[in-house]
Amino acid sequence: MPLKRKQSNKKQTNGRISHGSAKAKVLQRGNEALAEAAVNAGCCFYAAYPITPQNEIPEYMSWRMPQAGGVFIQAESELAAINMVYGAAATGARAMTTSSSPGISLMQEALSYLAGAQLPAVIANIQRGGPGLGNISGSQADYFQAVKGGGHGDYRLLVYAPASVQEIRDLTMLAFDKADEYRNPAMIMADGILGQMMEPICLTPYRRKPYLSRKNWALTGCARRKPNVIKSLYMGEGELERKNWLLQEKYRRIMEKEVLCEHFRTDDARLVIVAFGIAARIACSAVEALRAKGRKVGLLRPITLWPFPEAELSRLAGKVKKFLVFELNAGQMLEDVRLSINGRADVFFYGRPGGAIVSPEEVAARVEEIIL
Repeated sequence: MPLKRKQSNKKQTNGRISHGSAKAKVLQRGNEALAEAAVNAGCCFYAAYPITPQNEIPEYMSWRMPQAGGVFIQAESELAAINMVYGAAATGARAMTTSSSPGISLMQEALSYLAGAQLPAVIANIQRGGPGLGNISGSQADYFQAVKGGGHGDYRLLVYAPASVQEIRDLTMLAFDKADEYRNPAMIMADGILGQMMEPICLTPYRRKPYLSRKNWALTGCARRKPNVIKSLYMGEGELERKNWLLQEKYRRIMEKEVLCEHFRTDDARLVIVAFGIAARIACSAVEALRAKGRKVGLLRPITLWPFPEAELSRLAGKVKKFLVFELNAGQMLEDVRLSINGRADVFFYGRPGGAIVSPEEVAARVEEIIL
């Protein structure tokens, strides 16, 4: 069931996100909503390689991109796809690729190159179970890969974790804007469940900010200007260190301005569940069931996995003494929650790795164990 926003005391730390309107709704699959949102946001280059459970995206883009005047390429591999995105992004085009967990693993070197060259691009990971080939069910086991940097060097991606098909649409459009604003790759972290599920959504409009179209750094030909250079190789004495400090300053600005999270019934909570994506949907139902029994339980849902809502967790730890981290993995976001709380409250964990489907009753039972 969707998060019941009418009952939530929602807080967004900086940044903005739309959740639709009261207008007429259409029924869309998560993967198709992501693809259409990219087209609406002005994506004009898409390259990808098929892998389950995200195959509906390249299938949709194969006809939609040419229809919208863009370019669709089914690449020979994930390696080829992400490097094509690098080339398109260098020209100033809004470019995107999508894949699922093992395919995203193959893209890690190029993601580091994109970040090092400060090229905006959007990458969507519709996660499946792992490690290895695993299975094609929904999972959240790619958290470390996305937020800690699966490639080499000191770099960061903007990472968005939708919890509904509506958010898949809205966050995809936001990701394109923020990638351009900060000249940095952005990732949509969904999963096989969200990608395959169908929900009624509002076709929220997209309005591109004019200043985001001005890309004076892009490789567009230099007949009337000085040449632009896009690279991530810096061999001069101290040159790379100076470049890295500039990147770190950009990441600091992102951490100050772009954190998004949602609070649900946390005002009087004595225990707060921390969950993202599809796990947060499950946790929300568990919170409602526990509240019906008189248990003062709430939910904090990170919407941006990086930047992570450290300040919100730290603030909550001043009044809440028990937290339960719930993830569909063996415990990855758990580390960031513990670091944010910094020993000021007890942190418990409930996880199900390997693409397991978890019921709200199971989460509620774990909460009952902690409370008692």
